[in-house]
Amino acid sequence: MTHGAPPTDHSHAHGHSHAHGHSHAHGHGKAEASSRRVRRLLALVLAPFALAALVGVGVFYPFGQHLRSEPTLGYGGKAPVEGKVLSSNRGSCTSGSTGSSAGDGDCLRLRVRLDGGPAAGRTIEQVIPAAPGTPKFAAGDAVVLSHSGADPTRASSYQIVDFQRGTSMVVLAVVFAVAVLVLGRWQGLAALVALGLSFTVLVGFVLPAILAGEPPLPVAVVGAGMIMFTVLYLTHGFSARTSTAVLGTLLSLSLIGALSILFSALTDLTGLDENTSTLIGALGTGIDTRGLLLAGIVIGALGVLDDVTVTQTSAVWELRKADPDLSWHGLYSAGLRIGRDHVSSAVNTLVLAYAGASLPLLLAYSLSGRGFTDIVTSQAVAQEAVRTLVGSIGLIAAVPITTAIAAGIALREDDTTTPARRTTVAERVRRAAQTGATLTTLGGKRR
Repeated sequence: MTHGAPPTDHSHAHGHSHAHGHSHAHGHGKAEASSRRVRRLLALVLAPFALAALVGVGVFYPFGQHLRSEPTLGYGGKAPVEGKVLSSNRGSCTSGSTGSSAGDGDCLRLRVRLDGGPAAGRTIEQVIPAAPGTPKFAAGDAVVLSHSGADPTRASSYQIVDFQRGTSMVVLAVVFAVAVLVLGRWQGLAALVALGLSFTVLVGFVLPAILAGEPPLPVAVVGAGMIMFTVLYLTHGFSARTSTAVLGTLLSLSLIGALSILFSALTDLTGLDENTSTLIGALGTGIDTRGLLLAGIVIGALGVLDDVTVTQTSAVWELRKADPDLSWHGLYSAGLRIGRDHVSSAVNTLVLAYAGASLPLLLAYSLSGRGFTDIVTSQAVAQEAVRTLVGSIGLIAAVPITTAIAAGIALREDDTTTPARRTTVAERVRRAAQTGATLTTLGGKRR
């Protein structure tokens, strides 16, 4: 009797284990099928927009067109020439002056060596009135002069208009890249690659298309779409989570575009300012200045939208992982609470960024003695106000939109099937590097 007892217990245990394993496999199969349906649905929703962006590039890009360049733009119609300050002294504004005369008084007398242009290697003298707004010059400063086109050997044919900043900007860019890599490592590398691709889309597609005469707003929408799909999937990998963030960004960006069209028309914004007028003069042809304003709003809002939608999506997925029993309403409510804190700081950042960029303009209007209403409703300030408010509304809307979509997708997405698909490009690079190092080590041991 006792001899037969263990087989009975063993068969029971074995049967229980088999039943449990069968039940788990059955549940896993349902979840995996659900995950496949979710991913298929997201692909069906996003694929037409990705295709439209690619078709838009083909339609708007100026294939075969020669874009006229204007090297004198920004230099008063004069050719830029690089130079280097050899000495800087204070002296009379008239004695031996070869530059602009301001009468007897205190002036800066600069000896400048021309490093470019038709008189490269020649040293000229520039006399600049020492006014309160005059920049400070010292020996060794790299400067840019404008050449009027007259006799290149005469100092009066030149005027200092700017400093050279190439080396300093490169150093700053390197420091930025190092900071991103130190903190983000492989993810930071992917972010830098994505940033480079964004810059490539702007410089290689958006700017040439607009300069070729294509409507600025549709071009900006296509460019924003290319940046959105490329950057988000490259940085965060191909997964339902990333696709949710892309969908939230797409809907919020559409809202921003619609609101910017509506309120730019209601407020009669023309988009004309000093920079736009200079551009029109250089092009010699008309350009849709209001469309250019709207294009700037769409592209400017995209970067902040990416941050909000990715954060909201990640928050919902982490909430789902921490408490798998949460319902859609529970996930949405918890995610919305997180989003409120995030969006308040994001809106504040957006407003302060625009205010900081427009600070000289605001100071000038403050000195005009005009009332607050007159200042805010002026063309220059009103377009920045519309830009800020429309962008902020889009940010606010992005939180509930993305959170609602993420909560619905997260409930139907099986976490056990996603890790491999969530692998980002940075993770693949890291794994490849580790695999290569391991193989090298093993090969060395074999020797």
